[in-house]
Formats: sequence, C-alpha cells, structure tokens
Amino acid sequence: MKKYKLRTDLPSGEKKFTVDYRAELNPQQFQAATHLTGPHLVIAGAGSGKTRTLIFRVAFLVESGIDPGSILLLTFTRRAAQEMMRRAASMLDDRCSRVSGGTFHSFANFILRKYAQAVGFSSQFTIVDRGDAEDIIQMIRTDLGFGSSNKRFPKKGTINDVISRAVNKCLPLDRVLMDDYPQFAAILPDIEKIAGQYRNYKQAKGIMDYDDLLIYLHRLLKEQAEIRKHISHTYRYIMVDEFQDTNRLQAEISALLASEHGNIMAVGDDSQSIYSFRGADFRNIMDFPSLFPGTVITTLEQNYRSTRPILDLTNAIIENAHEKYSKKLFSFIDGQGKPVFLESLSEEEQAAFVAQRILEIREEGVPLDRIAVLFRASWHANELELELKNRGIPYVKYGGLKFTEAAHIKDVLAFMRVVYNPLDEIAWRRVLPLMEGIGPTYATRIAAAVVTAGGELDALIGPEFTNKKFSENLHKLYKALSHLRQPGISPAEQLQKVIVFYTPFFTIHYDDYRRREDDLDSLLRISNRYQTLEHLLTDMVLDPLDGSQVGVKPADKDEEKLVLSTIHSAKGLEWHSVFIIHLVDGYFPSAQSIAREEEVEEERRLFYVAATRAQRNLYLLVPDLETRAWGYYQSYGHLISQPSRFIAEIKNLSDLVEYWAIEPEVSQPF
Repeated sequence: MKKYKLRTDLPSGEKKFTVDYRAELNPQQFQAATHLTGPHLVIAGAGSGKTRTLIFRVAFLVESGIDPGSILLLTFTRRAAQEMMRRAASMLDDRCSRVSGGTFHSFANFILRKYAQAVGFSSQFTIVDRGDAEDIIQMIRTDLGFGSSNKRFPKKGTINDVISRAVNKCLPLDRVLMDDYPQFAAILPDIEKIAGQYRNYKQAKGIMDYDDLLIYLHRLLKEQAEIRKHISHTYRYIMVDEFQDTNRLQAEISALLASEHGNIMAVGDDSQSIYSFRGADFRNIMDFPSLFPGTVITTLEQNYRSTRPILDLTNAIIENAHEKYSKKLFSFIDGQGKPVFLESLSEEEQAAFVAQRILEIREEGVPLDRIAVLFRASWHANELELELKNRGIPYVKYGGLKFTEAAHIKDVLAFMRVVYNPLDEIAWRRVLPLMEGIGPTYATRIAAAVVTAGGELDALIGPEFTNKKFSENLHKLYKALSHLRQPGISPAEQLQKVIVFYTPFFTIHYDDYRRREDDLDSLLRISNRYQTLEHLLTDMVLDPLDGSQVGVKPADKDEEKLVLSTIHSAKGLEWHSVFIIHLVDGYFPSAQSIAREEEVEEERRLFYVAATRAQRNLYLLVPDLETRAWGYYQSYGHLISQPSRFIAEIKNLSDLVEYWAIEPEVSQPF
C-alpha cells in the first residue's frame, strides 16, 4: 500500500510567524536574526542596527518554539539586556521577558550563588567594589611592612591594577609589570606576596571582588565537568553583545558555556575595540572563527545614523587598519556637506571657533544637548571649558562620581554589608570610625574581634571594649545590628533603620549633609524594589547608579547643555553635530602609544569611533601646538605640531573633507 504523507508546512516553506522579520530587517540583519544553530559571528558596523538585530533574534528564537529559559543574552550593562528583553516582549509577547539576560559579572554571581561550594566559597559571599578591594590591599601592604622604607613602592590602586590586569588578560604578574609598570619590576616578589595574601584573605572572609566573579565562574566551568555540562545544556542558545570588548576570561567562559552545543552568536565590531586598558582583547573577535570552526560570518554595513559624506570619511579612516574584517558602511541619508577640516593658529583659537560654531548651529535649531565635543584625554578640553564659561554656554562633561562611590552612600552600604556578612572586615573598618572615639587602631582591633568570633556580634560588647569612651556607642551599634539581623525584615526596613542610626554621625561628618540627604532618600526608594538584602547589595556593586548630588549645583531641569566627553565615554552614543579637537600627533594618537604598533592601531580605532558618533555635521580640528613640543613629548622624538597621522595617512583627504580656515577679524579704524 502506498503511503501518502500530509504536509504541515506552508506553501512558502516557512513557518508562519507573528513578526514579519523580512519586512522589518534588511537582508543582512535578517540573516543574523534568523540564524538558529551553530556558531555565528555578526560584524556590526557603527550605527548598523546591532541592538535591533539582537532584539529580533530573541523574538525569532522564541517564535521558533525554543524555551525562553534556554536563551542567554550577555551584555556589558544589565540595563541594556533588560531593555532588549522589554522591547522584544513588546514586539512579540511576555515569553521574551523570561529570557536570561545580564552582564558576565551578574551571570557569574547568579551561577556562583548556586555552586560556590564547588570552588571553595560559601554561597553567602560578599562582593566588594574597587575602593574596598584597594583598602584590603593597603591593609595587607601595611601588615607586611612594604612601603615603609625609602624604597619606592606602588600605591594600593596601582597594585590593584596590576593584579586585575593579570587576571583579565590571563597573564603572569611579571609580564604585566614589565608591560605597564617596569619601574616596579625589581619588587615583583613583594607584589606576588601581596597578591597571594589578598587572594587568601578574600577566601577566608567570604569576599569576592569583580574579577573573582569571572575567575571562579571560569574555574567552575573548567574544573567541574558535570556542572559545566548541566549549565551548557540549560543555556542552549547564547548571544554575546560587544564581543570586541570581552577579555580573555570572558571569551573562554563563552566557549565553555557553549561547549555542549556550539550555538553561540557573538555580535560586535572589531573597528570599535578600544578598551584594552580595561583588559579587552582585540584578538577575541578576530580569532572567533578559529575558536569555533564552521562559524558563519554576517556583516552589517547599512548605517542608519550618519550621512554619506561622513561615512565616506570614516571608511577611509579605518581602511588603513592593519588587521580588520572588511566592511564598507553605506547610508541612504543624504548630507548637506562634507566633514569640515580646520587647522587653527592656537588652542585659544580652536576653543573660540568651537564655541562660536556651536552657537551658530544652535541658532539653526539644533539643541545644545544634540551637539558634542570629543577629545582623546579629559585635560584636552581645559581651554575650551574656559571659553564656554566666558560665553555662558552651559555644558556637562562625561565622567565623575558615581552614586555608589559617594562617601555617605558607601557609609550606609557598609552598615548593610555587616548586617549581611559580619565577617566583612573592610565594611567594619568603615562603620566603626564613624563612632566618636574609635580611630583606625581600635576599628581594626574591634573588627578583628568580630571576625575571630566567627561573626558573632557579641564581640562588640566583650570585656576588651568595656569602660572605653566609645563603649556606649558600640553598645548602641550592637543593639541596632542585632535587631536588623532578625528574620522577616525587608531590605527597605533595614535601610530605613540604618539611616536613622546613621543620621547623627552623618550630620557631624559632612558639612554639606543637607545636599547629601537627597542621595539617602534615593537609596531608600531604590531599596523598595528588592526582596532580599543580598540582591540589593549585589546590584549596588555590579550595576552602580550614576549621579550623586555631591558637588552638583541646582540647575534648570529644562536647560540644554552641550556635551563634552572623552571618546571612550562616548562610545555607543550619537549626536547631530560632533567636534573632534586636538587632532595632533602626540595628542591623538597619544605620545604614550606611539612606541607600540598595537596601541597605535587601537588609537586609530578610537578616532573611527569618534567620527562615527556624528549624524549630520563633523568637524576635525587641528591646533598648532609647536610651542608646546617640549619635555615629555620631545622624548618620543617628534614635535607635536603636525596633524594626526590618522588624517595624514588618508590619501584622498581633499575629496572627503571641506577645508576651512580662520579669517582674523580686521579692526575698523575710527
């Protein structure tokens, strides 16, 4: 008997989807979004709709019947992942909100809370920020007696940098010292001893720093085969955003997560790899096809941000890169004119031109906050800031103090940390000196007593500290903390009680406490979102908020402000009009980078990132700095009066830019 099989597919051969992916995406985006299995590298040029492509891929995977819980999206900010999930859910349905998304560090925290014991930690570990990590290092440095002699010894921040770079780049300490701090190479044994004691201290106290989250997740996946297989089978579809910004550990973690299925999509742009100082490894994105044989490569080249003339220039900038994935950005946005190239007579004249042209652009109807001035180093803007102040042009400069870096917020969070983990000696050493009569010596002694007692708060009221002038305050602290550690108290209630206890010390320690009060109110409002103290403290470290009120003057909320920004801080952003200043060899590329080819290559990519921030107007400014070609810069064998090599190397520059010259104003006779 002949069997006849009924077809279940549609005549088009495609499953019917709620979202019309072909209509919503260009052909390259469609290829990336609808790729299901196997390794896939998406080279997403600047302004090419990378985020949109990822959002549609999340929706496509879910519509294809894949369990949302088996999809993992790793990004470099948790807010980016949350926004992608929100947009995917609004486009499709709530299934997309069940996709796992976050940063490498938040994912590591999530996994290690389950499996910390497999790498020698309790699941109740505390995460410390950079400032606390440096304090621990300083304590160890002091205990070991290093730095007390006349011999030069690195500061705590430098030691922390060395240790962190070694971790993130998977390099030995001696290599990091030779590359970045050769002046300290002779004391390598001392630094290794500090690093060893720092590692032991954290493990003994149940503490992890940022780097430890990656270290122990990597160790878990590499050494615990059954756990790795379980995690890999749980997350069968992995996407990694901004892959060019991953460090060695993150790239290896990605490979281990995909080890059981190979379904990994890396999205990024080799031409925007600019964070090697943070440990990012350019080789990760370049070597992805070698790491994952059979990789499909899709290149997104249609730009939705900039005009054709701007893209013609940016393509010419990156064309000179020694190693890259070939791509040529194009746009259907017509431009009014070419980018402007201007060589001025002095820094003062450069500043005057920028200020005057900004005012003219604003008169044309472009708000100040849609205009940006970008520079290689923050101090390059000093002259310009004076000019802007003289002309009354309001501006904001990217960078500054983060909310959780403000001293009073760190104080309050230290109270919360000792509630959560009484073994957190660094938190104790921040809390205790707030009490009148407790100096650094007694703070260290009291903290050690609590830790020695296994975290028992009774050590605060032990006989060693009775009859001291601070004993009454210490007893009040004991009662407050004991109450806060009782079960059933929400994080918001705990924080409210901490603030009440803290307020008398707060008003004494900070002359400007009234300005800081708004920050405490903000923290209290934020705490209402959390069900557990662990999650609150973890987020304050892994996803710190911007914008403390310290040092901020009252301003009109509706006031427009020009943006001044280093290029590193500008990545991912865009403006109608962009000015790039100080395009002079020795400033850009910086004099420090000229000796190493790989650093010059990164500086070229940095210039490319700056130029691709512009939507409609781009100004390239070259001041004459010959009079400043002295000392440090002369040691590199050249004068810093020539235009940046990244401009000079463009063969057809005259076809790509419009040359402007400053015409001196002629004084009229009486």
